[in-house]
Amino acid sequence: MSIRQLLLYAVCLANLSLAAQTIPAAHPATAGTLSLAQVLEAAKLNATARISQQDLAAAKSDILSANRAPLPIFSAKATDPANSSSGATGAGLPAGNFPRRTDKSLGLDWTYERGGKRALRTEAAQLNAQAAQAEYAETQILQQMMAKDLYFDLLSAQERTQHLNAIAVAAEATANSAKVRQKAGDLSAQDMMRVEIDAERAMADYRKSLLDEKRASLNLIQTLSMASAQTVVLSKDWPQVSNMPLQQSQSLNDWISGRPDVLAYQLRVQASQALLENAKALGKIDPTIGVSVDSNPSTQKRLTELRVQFPLQMKSTYDGEIGRASAQYFQAQTQWEQAKLNAEAEWQSMREAYATSMARHTIYVQDILPRAQKVLAQAELAYAKGAIPLVDLLDARRTLKTSLLEALEVQAEHAKTFTALQLRAPKP
Repeated sequence: MSIRQLLLYAVCLANLSLAAQTIPAAHPATAGTLSLAQVLEAAKLNATARISQQDLAAAKSDILSANRAPLPIFSAKATDPANSSSGATGAGLPAGNFPRRTDKSLGLDWTYERGGKRALRTEAAQLNAQAAQAEYAETQILQQMMAKDLYFDLLSAQERTQHLNAIAVAAEATANSAKVRQKAGDLSAQDMMRVEIDAERAMADYRKSLLDEKRASLNLIQTLSMASAQTVVLSKDWPQVSNMPLQQSQSLNDWISGRPDVLAYQLRVQASQALLENAKALGKIDPTIGVSVDSNPSTQKRLTELRVQFPLQMKSTYDGEIGRASAQYFQAQTQWEQAKLNAEAEWQSMREAYATSMARHTIYVQDILPRAQKVLAQAELAYAKGAIPLVDLLDARRTLKTSLLEALEVQAEHAKTFTALQLRAPKP
């Protein structure tokens, strides 16, 4: 096979690989490969998501703690009368050694909460649990957003390695042929060294790509909480270039209200309001009602005692508790408003990023790559006829190589923005 044939074969191989990227996957992933759907599902169960899930479990347990009335207090006492052993005699024992007769008392006290404190406590805990549920959903989305970036980083790294491998093989073949031509006197020593340098650079780029691919694989493994010894092989789930995945008729308010993070802040506001009402309810005095039964052995009678106790709120108006709860309530409102503003900014940013990436991807596929391929084909033909020097041929090869790698980066960016919009779309 001639040098020109080898180069054309490498170019065709690279172009066929790029064409395969622009076509959506029509078949499911083969055994041993990870699809984008599998990666996104695994991201919902990684270590960070599991920690958020435990926060949700703790918040649900807080409901049980809040929905509990004060525990009743049981008391028991025994009283030793002063003269219970004064007349004890007998059997030569000193006085006071006989068992004494004691007065016994059993009591039960219970605090009655007023002002709806228990209901407000429980309501706040329930709202916080709902907010934790929304935050758990938001954590899963964020982990999926991170995982899809790493997925397409690894997928582009794997295909970049394939491109650079084909280019390195073709460059090595060109260098070997250049040596033969130089020995035969058909090529100058300077041109031969240029070809060798180009081949060595191609091999260095290929080895650097292998390292980048390994790093991308480790990053994905770490995010998915997979075993580090596993080898990640991805299926080519490149999205097809199409219109926006979200309908243009969808209103901004609907999109914002469907975001779990905004919903979580809204629920935190409602929980803070319930806690503020609970702080104000502290001004309602909670009486402690008690009953006890006394047994007096000397009179052989039982006495029943009913008592009521309540704190004397002489100077305490719970201003500190109310002030803190009020500050937390307004803080939660501010965070909610800021979350809505951030969501609106992200909405605009994501849609613009997707439109830009789609336009760039179309330009590379329909314009830049075909032109770079045509330039190289013309340069190959011209060099074969001796119309251009070797420098121009090598420059044409570098142009196609650069265009291929840039097109791969643009396609990865398009895939990231497309998937991000899908993940952020409100679920029906």
